[in-house]
Amino acid sequence: MSLRQLLDLTGRTAIVTGGSRGLGLQIAEGLGEMGAEVLLTARKADELEQAVAHLSAMGIKASAIPGDMGKPESVAAFVDAALERLGHADILVNNAGANWAAPMEDYPFDAWMKLLNVNLTGVFLLTQAIGKRSMIPRRRGKVLNVASIAGLRGNRPDEGEMIGYNTTKGALVNFTRTLAAEWGEHDINVNALAPGFFETKMTRGLLAQKGSALTAHAPLGRLGDAEDLKGPAVLLCSDAGKHVTGQVLAVDGGVMAA
Repeated sequence: MSLRQLLDLTGRTAIVTGGSRGLGLQIAEGLGEMGAEVLLTARKADELEQAVAHLSAMGIKASAIPGDMGKPESVAAFVDAALERLGHADILVNNAGANWAAPMEDYPFDAWMKLLNVNLTGVFLLTQAIGKRSMIPRRRGKVLNVASIAGLRGNRPDEGEMIGYNTTKGALVNFTRTLAAEWGEHDINVNALAPGFFETKMTRGLLAQKGSALTAHAPLGRLGDAEDLKGPAVLLCSDAGKHVTGQVLAVDGGVMAA
């Protein structure tokens, strides 16, 4: 089989959480450009409509179902609706995430619980349901979790105070490794991307204050752009990556290597 065929996602279905903007939308673009039908979810219906229009203008078959991955009842309702629409899920991209910056000694409990629910519990519930109802019975599937380099290390003083975010992303890294070992017998690949600093709505405030310093720490001397996650995502969600599982790929301009 040629490399082009291995990377081809024609006929595959992909669910992307947090897909209305930012990194999720970028990944959806990449999967859709390679032929996948893409189903987006996020909390805000208007942003989802704009994202679907954007993807459709690119020639990508796309639709959306609003959902809040931080609420178990919303996850369950979304799974029912998604599988009714798609029939099955070949690819699941767990990208929805939240952040809250505050010193540990003053970190609000409500903020801590919000990050646990969105960044971790929602991933657990959605992946469990899609795996049990679609991927395991069909003995095929690709799960791609969007972690962060913040889950591979602590953070420097100039990066803000993010105990909740870093903790949940670190847990997501080990969730990825553990599930890959458990679901390998079902021919399901489970991997993660660990982005460095990209300009998104979540990072805009930090980058406005400290963008130059953060860029200086990257050996490539730049932040992530609107294309840098597409190739890695397609690799890990296609047959080109069929022998890769349990891996966490840092897409960070070399920050983790420095």
